[in-house]
Amino acid sequence: MKIAIALVLLTVGTVVFHFASPWWWTEIASNWGFIDTTILITFWVTGVVFVAVGLFTAYCCYKFSHREDRRADYEPENHKLEVWLTVATAVGVAIMLAPGLMAWNEFVTVPKGTPEIEVVGKQWDWIYRFPGKDGKLGKIDAKLISEKNPFGLSLKDPAGKDDILIEDNELHIPLGKPVKLLLRAQDVLHDYYVPQFRAKMDMVPGMVTFYWFTPTRTGTFDALCAELCGTGHYAMRGKVVVEKEDAFKKWLAGNPTFAKTQKAALENHDQPAGKGLAQADLDQTDTKSKRVN
Repeated sequence: MKIAIALVLLTVGTVVFHFASPWWWTEIASNWGFIDTTILITFWVTGVVFVAVGLFTAYCCYKFSHREDRRADYEPENHKLEVWLTVATAVGVAIMLAPGLMAWNEFVTVPKGTPEIEVVGKQWDWIYRFPGKDGKLGKIDAKLISEKNPFGLSLKDPAGKDDILIEDNELHIPLGKPVKLLLRAQDVLHDYYVPQFRAKMDMVPGMVTFYWFTPTRTGTFDALCAELCGTGHYAMRGKVVVEKEDAFKKWLAGNPTFAKTQKAALENHDQPAGKGLAQADLDQTDTKSKRVN
């Protein structure tokens, strides 16, 4: 009897805590309300199952508890019960799976003409790259990454000269316009996550992943790394500022292009970004290869 009462209190208490809990989602700031709906559907389906199983277990503990005047009846199979459970499980899984598939289809279908922004994660900072006036991002090569060229931009690609580089943890984006984030990691696994946008995706070294969203309200939001990436993981934070178009353009214009950073490096008698250690090693390898041939 005590176990049955404890199970009932545990089940009811869990449900009450869920609805009365002060910890809930932050106010959404993007077009991904469908993701919230999908999670709510999952909560309802799994919640009903949780309550049903908890109360049924309590009922069994009370109803079939040991008594001296009766014996347990062993029933190896119950065909009707198996059919009922199989059908109920299939329906529950379908109810949870269908909205998730629909949400995923929208998640990977980027609207045509959506501008791209590159997000680069490295221990333990975020840096960003915008396309210039040509609307194209220049080619990158991991071998070209150096202190002077953290993005690994190629000097041979003219499309990269006007790329706008944001070597800062703060990203600005315009309100009400879709944006596609190209996600790249320099060292280990990272994950670019802004809770108010709901969207997130792992950043895998050697790959370019992506997601898109449309910001729906202005504000300053925390950008977090949602993948354990080392001892400084907790401090890998940034800011995303959603603002009106005019303010965004003014901020973007105040950041240097790749060509300007190269010019500044030359004026300071520094080695050009494309001739970092990685590129120098590559050139030396090419020279040795020609001699052998």
